Amino acid sequence: MAIVAGTKATEVTTVLQKIPREIREKVTEVTLDMSNAMDAIITASFPKVTIVTDRFHVQQLVTEAVQEIRIALRKKAIKEESRAILRARKSKKRKAYQPKLYENGDTKKQLLARSRYLLFKATSKWTESQRARATILFTEFPQLHHAYNLSMMLRSWYENRINKQQAKENLQQWYKKVEEENIEPFLVVAESIKAYEDTILNYFNNRSTNASAESFNAKLKGFRALVRGVRDIKFFLFRVAKLYG
Repeated sequence: MAIVAGTKATEVTTVLQKIPREIREKVTEVTLDMSNAMDAIITASFPKVTIVTDRFHVQQLVTEAVQEIRIALRKKAIKEESRAILRARKSKKRKAYQPKLYENGDTKKQLLARSRYLLFKATSKWTESQRARATILFTEFPQLHHAYNLSMMLRSWYENRINKQQAKENLQQWYKKVEEENIEPFLVVAESIKAYEDTILNYFNNRSTNASAESFNAKLKGFRALVRGVRDIKFFLFRVAKLYG
């Protein structure tokens, strides 16, 4: 194990190549994100390696596409509400604007804001209030429903116990579904996945993932934010070792 300062390919490669070649040749698989720099580092340092694009980063692309649609719809709802408030003020009666309320008490703006977290989850993990909100949300915004289904379709693709060939066939079906739905953020995501398809499919060889490392990284960032940054690095690492060691 090593911690290397910086992310430049040349600098990290120089450090890794200090390891004798016969040892580096024993490395057969590496999971990484969609970074071209990391790809170059691994290819140069480990001659017999199989690169796996980590599922965490692929799924993140898809969930971000869903959130992009939600955010765009929320901005539109905010704009509509602002215009309605101005019209109410300018009217002769000057009645206070009353936004439409859905069955759960949300306005359109609130509905889109409060739906953020349920769109990350599978339907089986929704609470009762999230289930009620999702029903209203998907009725009001069918495009968001289609986007959510596409994201869950890719998640189930990863979770099914299938071999690499079956995974490739299923991925082709997902591409086809994306084209049928014709949702712009997902068309962009599909192109990104196609560019890394070979290394993404390598996941189905051994189902290797960086999930534990990503989880620990998130904990470190959260802890750093909690203590308002780091001034004494040695003491910070001591606390990290005591808390997470």
